[in-house]
Amino acid sequence: VTLLGQNVDSYLWFGGGPKKDFEKASDIQKATATDFAALLDWIATELPGLRIRFSTSNPQDMNENVLHAMAKHKNICKYIHLPVQSGSTSVLQRMNRQHSREEYLDLVRKIKSIVPDCALSHDMISGFCGETEEEHQDTLSLMELVKYDFGFMFAYSDRPGTPAHKKMADDVPSDVKKRRLQAIIEMQQTHSLERLKS
Repeated sequence: VTLLGQNVDSYLWFGGGPKKDFEKASDIQKATATDFAALLDWIATELPGLRIRFSTSNPQDMNENVLHAMAKHKNICKYIHLPVQSGSTSVLQRMNRQHSREEYLDLVRKIKSIVPDCALSHDMISGFCGETEEEHQDTLSLMELVKYDFGFMFAYSDRPGTPAHKKMADDVPSDVKKRRLQAIIEMQQTHSLERLKS
């Protein structure tokens, strides 16, 4: 069974109402609230014959309690889809992502420390608005540090209605996007083969 959410780590049940209302909840509701780590632990304990996965985790919301729940239970698959989008902090800032390169790498180090055999996958975009060659190299160097098992890799395309569409120029030429994407794909294929062999 896959526990699925746009951001599963944001899960919080406290007896009703949206998460934004948690501060207004009663003391009893707060004391008995169930966050995502507690939900994972509960399901894994109650259904030990069930294999459990979850997706998607956003770097800014994942916490160590989720990792400890994964390490504790054999029936929680040791796999995290952890989108990064770019290895460059400056690109991440332009994308309005809520993490930096270093924060992301710190989280990866925690994952590998607490759940040593954990497989990792990513989302990666090449050629985002204004991306320089140096920023692209930051992405490749991040991939080299992490060595993902798998990835979803795309060339940036302008999407109407998004903040990037409204405020930024899609100024990286198509052939540059394709070349950079190909370098990302080739590196991922190398790492995927290494990880599969291990």
